[in-house]
Amino acid sequence: MAKERIKFELFGAAQPGRAKRAADAEAVRAVGDMVKATVIIDGNPHTFEMPRKGQSVLEAAREHDIDAPHSCCNSVCSTCMARVKSGEVEMAQNFATLGTAGLDMKAALDYGRQVGSSALRSMRIRQRALMMKAIGLKLLELKEEFYELSAATGATCSDSWVDIEGGIGTLLSYASLGRRELPNGHVIPDCKLEILSKDGSFIGQRVLTPLEGVAIHINAFNFPVCGMLEKLAPTWLAGMPAIVKPASQTTYLTELVVHRILEMGILPDGVLQLICGSTGDLLDHVTCQDVVTFTGLAKTAEMLSQTPAIVKNSVRFTAEADSLNASILAPDAGPGTEEFDLYIKEVHREMTAKAGQKCTAIRRAIVPAEHLDAVIEALRARIEKTWIGDPAENDTRMGPLASLAQLEDVRGAVRPLAAEADLVSVDPEVEPVSGGAFMAPCVLVCKDPLNASTPHEIEAFGPVCTLMPYSRLEDAVTIANRGAGPLVASIFTDDAENARALGLGIARLHGRVMFGNRASAKN
Repeated sequence: MAKERIKFELFGAAQPGRAKRAADAEAVRAVGDMVKATVIIDGNPHTFEMPRKGQSVLEAAREHDIDAPHSCCNSVCSTCMARVKSGEVEMAQNFATLGTAGLDMKAALDYGRQVGSSALRSMRIRQRALMMKAIGLKLLELKEEFYELSAATGATCSDSWVDIEGGIGTLLSYASLGRRELPNGHVIPDCKLEILSKDGSFIGQRVLTPLEGVAIHINAFNFPVCGMLEKLAPTWLAGMPAIVKPASQTTYLTELVVHRILEMGILPDGVLQLICGSTGDLLDHVTCQDVVTFTGLAKTAEMLSQTPAIVKNSVRFTAEADSLNASILAPDAGPGTEEFDLYIKEVHREMTAKAGQKCTAIRRAIVPAEHLDAVIEALRARIEKTWIGDPAENDTRMGPLASLAQLEDVRGAVRPLAAEADLVSVDPEVEPVSGGAFMAPCVLVCKDPLNASTPHEIEAFGPVCTLMPYSRLEDAVTIANRGAGPLVASIFTDDAENARALGLGIARLHGRVMFGNRASAKN
């Protein structure tokens, strides 16, 4: 074989101070300062002694002939990634860092436009749909790997199911839609043929064609898999390549999924690119053929929408930002009714699923004044039974928030809320579990929601809900609408007139309205 055809992969990273660490380990060993460590591999425990300092757990395990999973021994491949169940460890070096310094963002956009866009536009719509189906089915085969890493984000198994299989299911649903409902061509007719002349020789038809740019998706931390896939699905089906920028807190899970997608070899080059870290000057190079989507804080969305290139070039910009979603309990749904029980279950679930870190979580629970005390007691009873802890454990019902910074953000949002509402649950400043970003579900009561302002303006993006009593249906409508355009609202009632009055009253200012009653409870 010719020498120039032999390729080398230098798989490793420089480890400054490694020789000193080894010397430290020997010195510690010499004075007998040893600790006992137990590693569990495939369910089997292995116990051994190792120096308190200077030697990694992996190095000690290999020294004792324990077949621990690893590839590089250089803290690069993540094959030896483990979770500390008890005791303490110290990270000597961390190679999992974010950074985009030196990356040419304009070149990334050009690559997507020139290579990725061209490849997708050359495919028929159903070919793109079949491509998406193949990727979705393969991702399902790999899902256990994603579940394992998802626990590190604070997600319980059920939280991860929504994120991982929910995201893959969305991709497969769009793939099915493309195969069943869209034409097998390169354009989509948007209307019937219009006859523009008496003899029918002059006709017109409006069609949809792919933009020849790149869709830039800037995503939130709470759904690192679903948040990406639910945007990629319509993007790819429409024939556009994408650049994905996940939030830093949970980037590692998004990166793993992207890595696995690219390894499949199904996507044409340039169709999917990933930015882990700052976008740099990326948005300074967008054109009218590009699209920018954003999920996150409203103030960040406002700042991005005012980027000069976006404004100058009329770039399509969409944002899903803060959402003070409301749920209304109608007067007929009092204690003892199936609707009341369903309402309590739903409010509690929305507070605890993903530790309340959902764009559609219930932030304002609007209840009849005569049922307020019953709602408080019912929620307290469910919260007391909510096991908070390690998301990887089967008994855990609520894990930690995504990061310590997010925990402080939520606490910081509760403080101004508490100025106009009374805390009726555990103090959010108290840690229910030590050693992590844990926070107990927090329930507040705003006694004058018609005149208060903060509960209708500030979203605590965590396990926080504010109860708001009302006396008349018209007041419930007014309170709900003060959220100024939330993503979703829900109404719990078994009375058709209550459903009609409340539904019509809030529909204009809510993205969608869900009705719940005893007939729909099983679903």
